[in-house]
Amino acid sequence: MVGEQFKKELGPTDIRELLDYSRLRQDHIEMASPHVLHMHKALDQMNIKIHEVLSDLTGASGRRLIEAILAGVSAQNDASPSALTIRSSAAAPAEVTIGREHVYLVDVYTGRVMGESSPGIRLFFRNVENWHRWLGASNARRAGGRMVTGFCNLCFLVLIVSGPFLWIPARWSWRNVRSIALFRGGLSGRARDFNWHNVFGIWCAVPLFAIVLSGVVMSYPWANNLVYRLTGNQPPMQGNGPRPEESARAKDRARQNQPAAGQLNLLWARAMKQVPGWRSVTLRFPPSGRGPMTFTIDTGSGGRPDQRSQLTLDSRSGEIVRWEPFSTNNAGRRLRAWLRFLHTGEAKPCAKAAARIVG
Repeated sequence: MVGEQFKKELGPTDIRELLDYSRLRQDHIEMASPHVLHMHKALDQMNIKIHEVLSDLTGASGRRLIEAILAGVSAQNDASPSALTIRSSAAAPAEVTIGREHVYLVDVYTGRVMGESSPGIRLFFRNVENWHRWLGASNARRAGGRMVTGFCNLCFLVLIVSGPFLWIPARWSWRNVRSIALFRGGLSGRARDFNWHNVFGIWCAVPLFAIVLSGVVMSYPWANNLVYRLTGNQPPMQGNGPRPEESARAKDRARQNQPAAGQLNLLWARAMKQVPGWRSVTLRFPPSGRGPMTFTIDTGSGGRPDQRSQLTLDSRSGEIVRWEPFSTNNAGRRLRAWLRFLHTGEAKPCAKAAARIVG
């Protein structure tokens, strides 16, 4: 009776369309299982054991592939990853870091290793950084190289600070300032060289002062501690670092004491929920493989320390051990963070940034 009333209300044409949609839905349901099995087979042939991580390949667990991502890179390089970065963009691959030398791009949905990220460019800039920091010295001689670069920083700072006392005019007038701050035509020989020296020195003094001053802070512990003391805070404790034999034992333990299977996925999901507007999340694995996991959550493009926060989670229970947004740091630590970004040129100087340092 109900069926007859249903037919009268809809009419023959509507009933046929409804039956067509019903049959199409049933066909899609019956075809889904073979397609999923085909996807699993294709992934297994690529050595991606996705079924060990996901119970439903097509469900909401598409990004819960942390173990698969790490396992794929580890199997290819026979080494344990030191860091993992995932970005919020759906098209962005995961970045798995092996030591300091290699960064591999991995598909976050399949765990497929896409290849190493710009190895030639990274090698070039790593060599430039080594020469910049310790004159390209080996590990055993880096202390000596660092001492030389630190001393050069101090000498350069003296030159920059003393320079204005030599070229600032005794009488302030537009004519006197223009003669040293702007290029003058019609000069030659020593007069031209002196004019060029003054112009370049004046316009480069401020950025060079910021770069060299921050370099001194990064070169000497006493300068680093001075940043904290000037802001009324206690300097952090300085560690001596692990001995080589301790580092070797730590690497061996890292393979044996990772979090329980599937636990890393849960920790990562917890870190993503901590800051809804995150743009990248980075996990640096502890050298010992034990202890809490620390995530760096960035809501910007990477050039603003005030948009970074650190979340430390218990590797077993997933509970929050420590939550450190930038605003909770003391003034010394905030200033020190900005000096580091200022030295490398990543920071974007503005009045708001200066306010955040002391605010």
